[in-house]
Amino acid sequence: MSKIITLNADSPSVQYLCKKDKRLAKVISMVDEITYTPHDDGYSFLVHEIIEQMLSIKEWAKIYDHLLTLCHGCITPECISRLSGEEIKSIGTANAKVGYIKGLASAVLAKEIDLSTLPTLSGEDVIKQLTSLRGIGNWTAKMYFI
Repeated sequence: MSKIITLNADSPSVQYLCKKDKRLAKVISMVDEITYTPHDDGYSFLVHEIIEQMLSIKEWAKIYDHLLTLCHGCITPECISRLSGEEIKSIGTANAKVGYIKGLASAVLAKEIDLSTLPTLSGEDVIKQLTSLRGIGNWTAKMYFI
């Protein structure tokens, strides 16, 4: 289980950003502390991001919850590979996204990409590997890296 992270004005990373960008510092000063839980599982994070692209929060949450149900609560490459494209499409996912999700599962299972090694790589290398996959762009790769 992931730990909860809280950032506030005293956090070193927040102080760093404030020193780097005075306009951002002003915006940060207007925001109270923030709390978030990082994702434990890089694979399900990427599937989540693929689904989320160009959808409202309500839409992607519903689709992602349906996918969780199809995968019996655990979205893995193995589970996705056992689902047909029609099954994934039936939960409201666009054809292109079905292909991206299935392609990601295939790439992980074929060891074309090894998500377990990504934390050891530079940001540039993580972005390069992830953006080699269809459906994962620069922004998604950077979010994964963060």
